[in-house]
Amino acid sequence: MKEKVLLAFSGGLDTSFCAMYLAQEKGYEVHTAVANTGGFSEDELKVIEDKAFRLGAKSHVALDVTQEYYEKSIKYMVFGNVLRNGTYPISVSSERIFQAIAIINYAKEIGADYVAHGSTGAGNDQVRFDLTFDVLAPGIKILTPTRDMVLTREYEIDYLKKHGFVADFTKMEYSINKGLWGTSIGGKETLKSEQTLPEEAYPSQIEKQGEENVTIEFLNGEITAINGAKQENKVLLINQLESIANKYGIGRDMHIGDTIIGIKGRVGFEAAAPLLIINAHKMLEKHTLTKWQQYWKDQLGNWYGMFLHEAQYLEPVMRDIEQFLQSSQQNVTGKVIIKLRPYSYTLVGVESPFDLMKTDFGEYGEVNRAWSADDVKGFTKILGNQMKIYYNVQKRNDK
Repeated sequence: MKEKVLLAFSGGLDTSFCAMYLAQEKGYEVHTAVANTGGFSEDELKVIEDKAFRLGAKSHVALDVTQEYYEKSIKYMVFGNVLRNGTYPISVSSERIFQAIAIINYAKEIGADYVAHGSTGAGNDQVRFDLTFDVLAPGIKILTPTRDMVLTREYEIDYLKKHGFVADFTKMEYSINKGLWGTSIGGKETLKSEQTLPEEAYPSQIEKQGEENVTIEFLNGEITAINGAKQENKVLLINQLESIANKYGIGRDMHIGDTIIGIKGRVGFEAAAPLLIINAHKMLEKHTLTKWQQYWKDQLGNWYGMFLHEAQYLEPVMRDIEQFLQSSQQNVTGKVIIKLRPYSYTLVGVESPFDLMKTDFGEYGEVNRAWSADDVKGFTKILGNQMKIYYNVQKRNDK
C-alpha cells in the first residue's frame, strides 16, 4: 500500500507543484485539504477542488474553520485591542495557526502517514505550520518539497507543464492573501523601505465620497449589531462592516515588523472592519474600565498578539491570558458612533450604561461633588511627600 500524505492545498503554484511531485515522483497517495478562514468564496473553493483532482489528488476537502477562528482568536484579539506594532491586526499570522490546526486534525482523522505544506524557507508560515503539526501530531512526519528543494518559480511551472498540467500561473504583480480579519498585499514596493503601495494595488477601491455615520454595538466586549441591526453571527457582522467601510478606502496601512526567523519584513494590508472594531472597542473601554484594568490589558494584549504572531498559540499561557481578557469585558457594553470619510474616520462618541464619566462624583474641569477643596489640599500634600523627601536629601548631600 502507498503511504498516505495530506497536503495543505491552496491551489497556487507551490502547492500545485507539491501535489503532483509527491504523487508522481515520490509515489505517495496524496490527499488535499484547503482550510478556509473566511478568505475563499464558494466559486473559488470549487476551482481549488478541480485543480486538486487534476493534479492527481485521491481526495479533496474544504475545511471551513471561519467560525472557530472567530471564537478562539479574533474575539480575544478584540478584547486585547491587538495591533502588532500599533498598526497590524495580525490578519494572516492568526489565520495560519487555525489553518494548520484544521489540517493536522484532518490528517489524523484520515490516518495520514505524512502532512505536507508548500511554504518556502524565507517566511513565517513555515514555522507556524511545522510547529503546530509537530505539537499536535508528533508521530506524523512533515514534507516540504518547495522549501527543501529551493525551487524557482520557473522550475515548478516547467515541471507541471511537462507532466501535462496546464493552468494560468502568471505571476501577479502583487501577492494578495484575503481572510476574515483583513487582506495582505505584498510585492514590488513592499520590498523597498522607501516606497509604499500605489492606489491600484489595493483590492478594494474608493467607491464612496462624503461622510457617513456607522454605529457599532458591543455586549461584554463582542460586537452584536451594526447600525442597530442585531446579528448573532459575528462573522456576518464583520463582513457587513467591511463592505461598508472598505468603500471609503479605510483600513489601509503598511506593517513593518520582525519575522519569526529574525529578518525585517514589510507588508501592505487593508482591514477596514478589524481597525474600526478594535479602535471602537478601545474607545468604549476608556469609558467603562478603570485605569488599572486598561493598563494591564495593554500589557497582556500586547503579549497575546506577539505570541499569536510567532506561532505560540498552543502555549498554555495563552489560555490564561484569554481568561483575563474575557473577565475584563464584563462592563464593555454600549454603542460607538464612528464617522466615515474617504481614507479616514473619526470616533465620535459612546453610549453605555457603564460609562464612568456619568457619575455623581463630579465633572472633569467643572465641578467636584464628592470631595472638598480641603480634601484635595491634604491629598496633594501627602502625594508629594516622597518627592519632597528625595529632593530634601539631595539638597543636603549637594552642600
